[in-house]
Amino acid sequence: MNPIIELEHLCALFPEPSGEPLYLKAEHIAREATPEPYHRMLVHEHHMTVTMERYHDSAVEVEVVDSKFEQDLYCRKILLKKENTDKNVQFGIVRFNFKYVSDEVRQLIESESIPLGRVLIQHNVLRHIDLGAIVKFQAGPGLSRYLQMEEGQETFGRMATIFCNGSPAVDLLEISSQLT
Repeated sequence: MNPIIELEHLCALFPEPSGEPLYLKAEHIAREATPEPYHRMLVHEHHMTVTMERYHDSAVEVEVVDSKFEQDLYCRKILLKKENTDKNVQFGIVRFNFKYVSDEVRQLIESESIPLGRVLIQHNVLRHIDLGAIVKFQAGPGLSRYLQMEEGQETFGRMATIFCNGSPAVDLLEISSQLT
């Protein structure tokens, strides 16, 4: 599927309450064209939880902005924050098919208190992350608010699929805060 169409599908799960756009512009770019330090942050097949913690030299906490079930899928809109601060380091949308994980993992994810990557790692869920696309964003009112940046400024994100126990279980949109 076209990455921008998939991006629109994920964003449509959680329209902005104000009706304002999350982003003003989104452009699929080649992995090789991703500038540093975003390249280091996004172009890999690892959990963003670990990558964000390493880059920001801090554990991260999850704040679930919204969540819902859509048919058999659990969906949530999240912020990752530097631990014990109000600094948001990542905005994300997750669509998770729970049929590929244990009930214990499902319950921990539904508790909405632990970042997804940390749950999967701590419970040794056999997983592989397939990086789908890198996207350059021009922040709209939504991203500006979530990532504490000026409207119109640029940041980068990625779309990926996490395979759990060999099956495509999770679709992700992960957008980094502005990095220096």
